[in-house]
Amino acid sequence: MQFKSGKNNYKFICLVVKIQLYLQYQIKKNNFYENLEKVLVTVEMTENNYSAFLEILPGCVSTGKTFEELKNNITEAVEFHIEGMKEDGEEIPFGLDYELVYKFDAESLLRHYAGIFTNASFERLTGINQRQMQRYYSGKTRPRGAQVQRINQSLHRLGRELLAVEL
Repeated sequence: MQFKSGKNNYKFICLVVKIQLYLQYQIKKNNFYENLEKVLVTVEMTENNYSAFLEILPGCVSTGKTFEELKNNITEAVEFHIEGMKEDGEEIPFGLDYELVYKFDAESLLRHYAGIFTNASFERLTGINQRQMQRYYSGKTRPRGAQVQRINQSLHRLGRELLAVEL
């Protein structure tokens, strides 16, 4: 294909180059996030708030009234903790390119989503009956490993389905 010289062709070529650069940037950005080290944050709910800690960083804890506030607070706490470790010459137990991954226990997760999911909807989603889900929610019993995996897989499946939907 041969282009005629002129202002419109120059604009078109610039646009093509910008699109190529943008796509290359997005590919690098996505690869960067896929390669981040996952650092586990354990999240628990209390009567009044959320709490979080990292087993890999003893003493690094935080709380928040909402999950969003907790995420912000624990992110700051981790950064502060790492800064202190660097100043003290301590070895940091993970790389500096990391992503915090939040792990709930079953009771806290069910309580967190209580305003969104009913026991009936969790039953439809997971196949675990409502009375059993209520026991998990109340903390009277803890789910066995297979049940935890079933709940986890069901929520991830729902998440993938929701990501595929557009309005």
